[in-house]
Amino acid sequence: MPNMKSYLIILGLFVGTLVLGGYLFEIKPGTWEFIIPLNTNHPEARHDAGFVCIDDTFYLLGGREGQVVSFFNTQTQRWTDGSTPPTAIHHFQPVVYNDEVYILGAMTGDYPSETPLPCIYIYNPKADTWRTGDTIPESRRRGAVGTVLYQGAIYLVGGIRDGHRGDHKNWLDRYDLETGTWEVLPDAPRPRDHFAAVVADDQLYLAGGRLSKSEEGIFNFTIPEVDVYDFNTRQWTTLEHNLPTPRAGTAAILYHGELLIIGGESGAQESAHHDVEALDLDSYTWKRYSGMREGRHGICAILWNDKVYVASGCTRRGGAPEVPTMEAFSLDIPLEE
Repeated sequence: MPNMKSYLIILGLFVGTLVLGGYLFEIKPGTWEFIIPLNTNHPEARHDAGFVCIDDTFYLLGGREGQVVSFFNTQTQRWTDGSTPPTAIHHFQPVVYNDEVYILGAMTGDYPSETPLPCIYIYNPKADTWRTGDTIPESRRRGAVGTVLYQGAIYLVGGIRDGHRGDHKNWLDRYDLETGTWEVLPDAPRPRDHFAAVVADDQLYLAGGRLSKSEEGIFNFTIPEVDVYDFNTRQWTTLEHNLPTPRAGTAAILYHGELLIIGGESGAQESAHHDVEALDLDSYTWKRYSGMREGRHGICAILWNDKVYVASGCTRRGGAPEVPTMEAFSLDIPLEE
């Protein structure tokens, strides 16, 4: 016989809302669809990689094994391969500036003793070339960092210095792209790694992530709190409502005025999360959207033509199996029966 939670879920499907664990979930239309390339060439399977869109072309960069850059032409609907990065680059959130990809706060090496990269790496898509940028101050190096672009500067927040073993940071830094100078800003309310940061309306949002501790059950220390930094006041606040499904290795993106937290991994389940939860930035209430067709973690999300795209990742917590697939989410496609 169904329990009370089952009745609530069934009721929620009819009325459009679901109250669960003190949170209000609004059931919204929308669905995910696999994007099948017209050629047989899929990108190399990978996770903990970067994913960006420049001039209607998608670029999948990095990964633990130093995979080649793969790019998807949205006009021809085909994947092709490009150059190989100068070293294995993983655990980063890429930033696009002047049509180039900047990688800061990344790691290299093998689990669980990965090391932060000492410098910035820059990828030029037109030339399909890599170059080394400024050196990162030694005292501020870490990986698995949230990284965003805001008013001509790159902001780095959170991260971990010792692979997946410890030395978690709540640091916030500003790197000026014109002068190459670094500025240390007020620390976040708590450390976190394995997450993606998002900027909206002069605010920096941190949701998801964990404290990676390989010797203590690495998947169990997820961060439920949502922290917000105001660029104008330079002050931090913590929202009243936590992320409903805490998880790490998530993608995050601003979509139709909401902060989407996509996929991830946690100690709650062996498989990677399909979950897509959205924070309304006006009401600060959470909503649940249709889940991905293929749960995955170690991913980034991009926005193109009013759809959210994710590619690659792992379908189970940990490092395998990796997948080469890509799928897209849209709000204007009705839910399937």
